[in-house]
Amino acid sequence: MCYLQGVGVRKDADFLAYDTGRRVIMEGIMEKKEKQAVWLYPETKELMINHLKAANARSQSEFIEDAIKFYAGYLDCNSSIATEYLAPVLTSIIDGIVKGSEYRINRGLFKLAVESAMQSHIISAVNDIDDETVDDLRGMCVDEVRHINGVINFERAYEYQNRSDDDE
Repeated sequence: MCYLQGVGVRKDADFLAYDTGRRVIMEGIMEKKEKQAVWLYPETKELMINHLKAANARSQSEFIEDAIKFYAGYLDCNSSIATEYLAPVLTSIIDGIVKGSEYRINRGLFKLAVESAMQSHIISAVNDIDDETVDDLRGMCVDEVRHINGVINFERAYEYQNRSDDDE
């Protein structure tokens, strides 16, 4: 349900309603609200009053009605009604979080790739390594990264490179 600029117009997926005070007109049918007695703890009432503006509710009655619909949607979230509960706003928030994370991860991967390329060029310029050794090293590194789940440990690599031939 969305409220359009404080005007008494409610728009749901299937109908348009005009709020005329205590009566709601939906698709030409006049529906009368019924008065209900609600018992609340003072703390709960204060919580409701403090959140009226944030909930975009014009009255305590509207706040309670929206809260009931929200909670009912929460309880129905395992049913086919779940899409009505998950508002498009929530979807756009999640989408924004995912896109922001994707951007940061891609940026980090790009920087890491640049650093890795720089290291590769420096190492290859300093050392005279034949193609067969490079191919063997690549295979060994692929196996190692698979084995350690991508968690590279400098100390292990240092120990491997500096072990004596007798350790093999």
